[in-house]
Amino acid sequence: MEINEHCVVALTWVLKDTLGEELDVLHEPVEFMVGGDDLLERIEQALQGHEVGAELSLHLEPEDAFGDYDGQLLFLEARALFPQELEEGMTFEGSALPEGVSAQAPRDALYTVAQIYPEHVVLDGNHPLAGMALRLQLRVHGVREASEEEAERRSAGAGFFRIQPMAPGSDARH
Repeated sequence: MEINEHCVVALTWVLKDTLGEELDVLHEPVEFMVGGDDLLERIEQALQGHEVGAELSLHLEPEDAFGDYDGQLLFLEARALFPQELEEGMTFEGSALPEGVSAQAPRDALYTVAQIYPEHVVLDGNHPLAGMALRLQLRVHGVREASEEEAERRSAGAGFFRIQPMAPGSDARH
């Protein structure tokens, strides 16, 4: 079966920065919906028409990946507003930020605790890979029609390219 809109693909990949440093490796195939919200548009375009066994190498500029880094999405907030067990790397949904956080912080963003100082916390609303050109080598391990449920929710359940809130100590990238 050829990859087209509204199908599910099982992929493995190696994601690197332009200096060759590995940022993420999927060793076991993970399913993503093409034509949904699971993959970046540039990846979906590259996959079109390929079949199981295809191997692709993509170069993604920031505008094709996670956008340019936006300094306007950095916020210095009072440390006292946050839980005592706060750690760098933790994430907060904008809608769940503590009471008293800057009204300028968009509530539809996801914030990473970038730095913790005795009196302040730096929140970063940028995607961790924002501003980076990326190299992605991927392999197609499976292709199938999307189920009605997957088509409705526009996802096969994987959300690598949508950062999710995490527990302390978990991997921020997916």
